[in-house]
Amino acid sequence: MKIATWNVNSIRQRESHVCRWLERISPDILLLQEIKCEAHAFPAAAFERIGYRAEAIGQKAYNGVAVLARVPFEVTHRALPGLGPEDAQARYIEIVAAGVTIIGIYLPNGNSGGEAGYAYKLAWMDALHARVALLLEQDTPLVVTGDFNVCPTDEDFAPGTLGAGDALVRPETRARFRALLWLGLTDAIRAVRPTGAVWTFWDYQAGAWPRDRGLRIDHALLSPTIAERLVSAVADRAVRGEEQPSDHVPVVVEIG
Repeated sequence: MKIATWNVNSIRQRESHVCRWLERISPDILLLQEIKCEAHAFPAAAFERIGYRAEAIGQKAYNGVAVLARVPFEVTHRALPGLGPEDAQARYIEIVAAGVTIIGIYLPNGNSGGEAGYAYKLAWMDALHARVALLLEQDTPLVVTGDFNVCPTDEDFAPGTLGAGDALVRPETRARFRALLWLGLTDAIRAVRPTGAVWTFWDYQAGAWPRDRGLRIDHALLSPTIAERLVSAVADRAVRGEEQPSDHVPVVVEIG
């Protein structure tokens, strides 16, 4: 099974990009983030024409996640358990496909809204930790993937791109990411390439793409039984060089 994640930064602007990529790479499942539209406006028909069923959890102009799959799947959660009904941000989808639970997330950035905005990021990470812990306690084959808005180590961003106070690298952020891994999850990219620059995001500003000044903030974390079956994990950086691209590129994980 080939599972991919991609923050498309507006599906209505990148619909053709996603269709071309699906036809070229043919993943079984693609998790999307930052679709920036309500569910009724998601272009599901375009993806159905090329063999992908779509399920979207949208929000007007902001956030939003979706699943595109050419294999049968069931949506089991449309919001992160533990945050409560007052949380209206569309950032979480959980599905089951071929006996594997797959979670797609768009984790809050944490740099806007002052300390309250950062507190929301941490609360979100705590709720995610609780959900993953429960699933692992139940021996659930699990993939957690998406835009985490976390650079786990200093090796995960180009020198000078982020300050020490950025929410993507603050100690509290990194501690919560490590806590997820300590539950027993494997960082797929680092399992394949333990060291070195692997970027999944390049800002539109300051010549970040031509200067290759990127970040690694899109991740795929695997439960032990899935990690044992890991064949490959790559960031498809060629997509960033297309016309009018997203500022993120897909991460593709192949499970044997």
